[in-house]
Amino acid sequence: MSANAPVIIIKRKKVIAGGGHHGGAWKVAYADFVTAMMAFFMLMWLLNATTEQQRKGIADYFTPTIAINRISGGGDGMFGGTDIFSESISAKSGTGGTPLDGENTGGAASAQVAALRDIEAILLAQGGESALSEQALRHIVTRVTDEGLVIEIFDLPDAPLFADMTSTPSQVTRDIAAMMARLFVAVENDVAVNGFVKSQSVLRLENPIWELSTGRAEEMRKMLEEGGLDPARIARITGAGDRKPTTNEPMEERNNRLEIILLRSDV
Repeated sequence: MSANAPVIIIKRKKVIAGGGHHGGAWKVAYADFVTAMMAFFMLMWLLNATTEQQRKGIADYFTPTIAINRISGGGDGMFGGTDIFSESISAKSGTGGTPLDGENTGGAASAQVAALRDIEAILLAQGGESALSEQALRHIVTRVTDEGLVIEIFDLPDAPLFADMTSTPSQVTRDIAAMMARLFVAVENDVAVNGFVKSQSVLRLENPIWELSTGRAEEMRKMLEEGGLDPARIARITGAGDRKPTTNEPMEERNNRLEIILLRSDV
């Protein structure tokens, strides 16, 4: 063989079909990003455009398996026509709970629940115009439980129910109490009143939460009786202090509240 024979070099080129598109994984990531941003802006809009009661109802609608409270808040517009507390037919009209014990098994129980729902509907304007003003309705959420119809009224940052750290009711509290007293005449159920207040600073020498919560519940009892409620129907007055806050921050104004309960007589 000649020493000057040419060297033969063989090059192997690997061709990958479709490489020009660089794959499609980035499209999936981009779609996830757009979806997340849409959900974020929808959440921001809902927080700004809904009331506390409606937000609670929306949350319960998407978590129907929560067993703490089978029903909660909600409603459309100024509670105009739908109510998330209702447990009747479908989630579309504001349901999502389960029938109360005995509601479908006994005529007396059904009548009890129906009467309580009638009071709730009048109070929250489910059948038309509300018995309360729009300003008063901002303070109210309701729920029907095994105990009865719970009407919760609470402080708003710009509208407290009582003068600061006293049991002196504001005008909106008097209006709510007067209207509830008139509504309660339509039924014969006993009434319970529970008082709650926000937590106070640990630096206070004297913590008035017990006297204050009890005093406010007692003041509500007086206003109900002045509005025409039979005193014999008052089953109990309770001051729970700051022991059952409704928010993650015990010192928030929202924890200043009263619960007026129309008790079921069949349980």
